[in-house]
Amino acid sequence: MSDWAMKISMLASGSTGNVTYIETPKKKFLVDVGLSGKKVEQLMQQINRQLCDVDAIFVTHEHKDHIHGVGVLARKYGMDIYANEKTWEAMENQLGKIDIAQKHIFRMGDTLTLGDIDIFSYGVSHDAIAPQFYSFHKDNKSFVMLTDTGYVSQRLKDELQGATAYLMESNHDVELLRAGSYPWSTKQRILGDKGHLSNEDGALAMSEMITKDTKRIYLGHLSQENNDKIVARQTCELILKEKDLGVNHDFYVFDTHPDKPTELFTL
Repeated sequence: MSDWAMKISMLASGSTGNVTYIETPKKKFLVDVGLSGKKVEQLMQQINRQLCDVDAIFVTHEHKDHIHGVGVLARKYGMDIYANEKTWEAMENQLGKIDIAQKHIFRMGDTLTLGDIDIFSYGVSHDAIAPQFYSFHKDNKSFVMLTDTGYVSQRLKDELQGATAYLMESNHDVELLRAGSYPWSTKQRILGDKGHLSNEDGALAMSEMITKDTKRIYLGHLSQENNDKIVARQTCELILKEKDLGVNHDFYVFDTHPDKPTELFTL
């Protein structure tokens, strides 16, 4: 058994595009490619990794900030693409031609084993056709991704409890969103059950999932218009402290960025 389970970097996270990189001793993956292929190549270089080594892309849903570069990378590097059947139907025309051998159905609620890692898929509440996110499990370490959801059910909180690291949605500050320039219909969509989690709601959901095994929380999918990194982190830390959780002691809260990768960290 290797002395590390996973290395992870959020290459980009935000309303303009989302890409996460995950590697194990045997496999390398991307979750979503919401930026151009060229931009993702540059982001990978910043963490000293190469796209030609990536085995597969897991797609969460068909919105452009999650699939923009999927087709390009699939064609250029021959990566396998995993998504559920309805997401495939919704995004196929946007991706362009992809070899049938690269297309894989990953049903919601299933667990897939690839090489030395288990990947579990779960549905979230978002205004896409069948949005699903993923958690990665190896050697008693796990990484959970949970963005693009308007709320987190109790069942999902129970299911995702106790991960070593989380990428958790912290999309907007409610007051900034209400006062911002978006049309009211867009504000309603974001605030609704199929929209995005606010800083507060993300932190409250997180407070029910943290256990003694949790070491890192990354705040993801921040709106550049309706949020602020400092506000997001302060809100999260304050709520977790109010719940008597060991912020900056038992675990740490980290930022993500819309256009630069987080440091490659090891679980």
